[in-house]
Amino acid sequence: MSALPLLDCFIRGEVDAEVAMLAAQGALAPRADEQLAILVYLVTNDETQVATVAGQTIAALPVEAIAGLIARSDCSDKVRAFFAARGIMPAKVATEDVEAPLVDTDSEAVLEAEILEAEIPEAEAVVPGRVPLSAMTVPQRLKLAMKGSREQRAVLVRDPNRMIAAAVMSSPKLSQIEVEAIARMTNVAEDVLRTIAMNRSWMRKLAVATALVRNPKTPAAISLHLLPRMSQRDVKNLSIDRNVPESLRLNAKKMMQKQQDRQK
Repeated sequence: MSALPLLDCFIRGEVDAEVAMLAAQGALAPRADEQLAILVYLVTNDETQVATVAGQTIAALPVEAIAGLIARSDCSDKVRAFFAARGIMPAKVATEDVEAPLVDTDSEAVLEAEILEAEIPEAEAVVPGRVPLSAMTVPQRLKLAMKGSREQRAVLVRDPNRMIAAAVMSSPKLSQIEVEAIARMTNVAEDVLRTIAMNRSWMRKLAVATALVRNPKTPAAISLHLLPRMSQRDVKNLSIDRNVPESLRLNAKKMMQKQQDRQK
């Protein structure tokens, strides 16, 4: 698993032809670095018309934008090699801001016409002419996951379809505050929490790291790695929390004991 959750879905073969074509056309528009990686993956791994369309989309991208992205330290060797073979080399200065997609062929007007109403957890709102989440197709939910509202993303990140949740985590609209809220959720898939843990930008925020450690759903390996960053108060609470993994609770106890020994 990588820090690019939507790309992982393509690699695992969880993407159907319709969704793959949307990505090839630029209508499925995650953050710039992930979108570029997905387009390269489609060109090099798909044997259908999708590869041709993805190649056309890449050809229309500004060379400067590509050069800035492949200069990033987190760009894969495969993506760099792909563009090197086409005469595009990394720029001297790497692109720092990758929040917006490189290309987005799906206008907000199209999205508004297709999807207008999200499901309310307590009761589904039914508005004449509007489509509730439960009635949406996978492509529609994918688009909404990346381009919808904060409230809609909060529902879709819990979607049983892993690709929908991955699309939420790849959304250019996803804010740091939302990431922190998702890190606290106990009803999301482990993959979502792993994605957060692998994102260096998100993990710079202590609040996000703390939310992950406190979350009983977070894999123990991740929580244990983050434990040394926790405050003394959080470590103390973890040492008596029966909901977190036992290995985490025991390690928190050991840390508390060491701190008490040093104070003697």
